[in-house]
Amino acid sequence: MAVALVTGVAGFIGSHLAARLLAEGIGVRGIDDFDPYYDRSLKQRNLAPLRAEPGFQWQEGDLGSVPLAPLLAGVDVVYHLAARPGVRHSWGAPFADYVRINITATQRLLEALRETPVARLVFASSSSVYGEQVGGETPESATCLPISPYGVSKLAAEALVRAYHASYGLPGIALRYFTVYGPRQRPDMALHRFVRALLEDRELVLFGDGTQTRDFTYVDDVVAATLAAARVGRPGMVYNIGGGSPASLNDLLAILERVTGRPPRVRREARPAGDPQATRADTRRAREELAFQPTVSLEEGLRRMTGWMTELLAGAAPELARPSGPTGVDHRPSGPTGADHESD
Repeated sequence: MAVALVTGVAGFIGSHLAARLLAEGIGVRGIDDFDPYYDRSLKQRNLAPLRAEPGFQWQEGDLGSVPLAPLLAGVDVVYHLAARPGVRHSWGAPFADYVRINITATQRLLEALRETPVARLVFASSSSVYGEQVGGETPESATCLPISPYGVSKLAAEALVRAYHASYGLPGIALRYFTVYGPRQRPDMALHRFVRALLEDRELVLFGDGTQTRDFTYVDDVVAATLAAARVGRPGMVYNIGGGSPASLNDLLAILERVTGRPPRVRREARPAGDPQATRADTRRAREELAFQPTVSLEEGLRRMTGWMTELLAGAAPELARPSGPTGVDHRPSGPTGADHESD
């Protein structure tokens, strides 16, 4: 049986990816450090069905310190999704954690892969690397000028993957995910908070005037693209992965009103630093080389996410009542910053 290593396996995208791999008959070795950025019990909830699968091997640990040779032994493909997420929380002293988790741990993994070759390394990058882009769709050739420390950390990790490919032939591929959403989305992200506020008939916070646009990408489409990159992606390349469903946050709220049947009660606050006005992916390269084709429309994706959130709230999960976000930082509800960019 082929074996894949999934780092960040208990997270939003990582848990969906691992489930898909197992369903395709591929063994999964998963690692996660339960980073305290959000409640551990939510990650344990994501992990529970995976641990019941016979093809799943689990290890709790930090990529910055665990022995990597045994983790990589017998692995065919590495999906590197582990990262410290969050645009708004990456400013100030917490940036040291972004350096340690997103950059240094990635470099340590790449060094280990020099000794234990694999068929592919697929690295989860982010649209944050582009920064503020003017005009229409952003191609991979656009100049990367990130406007948040988080974006800087993802671009640095991406550059390391390219450097190890150029110098050592490591078959690394980077995927720049655009605004991933769906069931299991982190509680600090805007769509999670928007849907929950509507279902609970509470006021929601919207940073900015709502004209900011995002290229929303449903998690199943992201997983399909990630698997395709491992199969047919060209080592050394970068691919944009966007859902082809660009919409403003005001449009998003209008769709959610239709989906839930409840009008949003919106409180607006100033747009925070690091939040671009617009993101939109040029996915031509992914379409041509990975046969990437998003299949889930924004409205259908929001219906699925609302169904999941309804079930989650019905279970009265106690962790949902706790503040989200890393210890010691601002716990206000996240706005569009939380909806965008995240690779997990």
